[in-house]
Amino acid sequence: MSLHPTLQPYADAWTHSIEAISELVVPLAEGEWNRRTPCPGWSVRDVVSHVIGLDCEMLGDPRPIHTLPRDLFHVTNEHQRYNEMQVDVRRHHTAPEMTSELEYTVIRRNRQLRNESRDPGTKVRGPMGSDITLEQAMRARAFDLWVHEQDLRTALGRPGNLDSPGALVTRDVLLAALPDVVAKDADAPRSSAIVFDVHGPVEFLRTIRVDIQGRGTLETAPALGPAATLTLDWETYVRLACGRVTPEAVADRIKTEGDPDLAAAILRNFTVTP
Repeated sequence: MSLHPTLQPYADAWTHSIEAISELVVPLAEGEWNRRTPCPGWSVRDVVSHVIGLDCEMLGDPRPIHTLPRDLFHVTNEHQRYNEMQVDVRRHHTAPEMTSELEYTVIRRNRQLRNESRDPGTKVRGPMGSDITLEQAMRARAFDLWVHEQDLRTALGRPGNLDSPGALVTRDVLLAALPDVVAKDADAPRSSAIVFDVHGPVEFLRTIRVDIQGRGTLETAPALGPAATLTLDWETYVRLACGRVTPEAVADRIKTEGDPDLAAAILRNFTVTP
């Protein structure tokens, strides 16, 4: 047996992003590993530590036994504490130690993917010890990895891959979260429509319709007379949705029409990553 066709796009996205990350970080000098990234509180080393740690968890490795310091002010909730364990335990690793562990982890994960024959619905260990399906785990891994590839590219001044396989997985993950952002978090009016017009390397036009019960649904059909329209480029969309920038910091890259209060509420609640 081989990898289920449903899982292949996620494996392809993971492979593309992990190869890009390796290419980015292997040549780095020791000091460059300390560069700040857009990911709050994390350096280049921290992002790569997170990448290694989560792929080790996909391999079934035990989590590190480690006590976090008390002065990590960017850690404000349990999900962040969970992620920080894999990061902090590697904070004093040298560049050769980081690249060696990354290389070894990639070899192991590639072997795992080549031999993966489980059904997409198979239950596996997820974040915080939860049970999720293999499909959910691989989708989340492809999404997370591409977003962190972009973090590293920003930190190192090496833009690229905004339309890679991982970008398309990320688009679908972020769009799936959009109905709740609009209907629940931003409390959009019932029986209304909000349009998102995204341009750039990944382009899409989507409508969120809010029904009489206040539930949001994602549609590809454009809406006539929407309550609000938000127009922005793909990179800005990702950075906002992943909490890398505030709406105020990228106000010049966002055009809004219609109800200004509703548009502002949507942007205030746009971040969907933990």
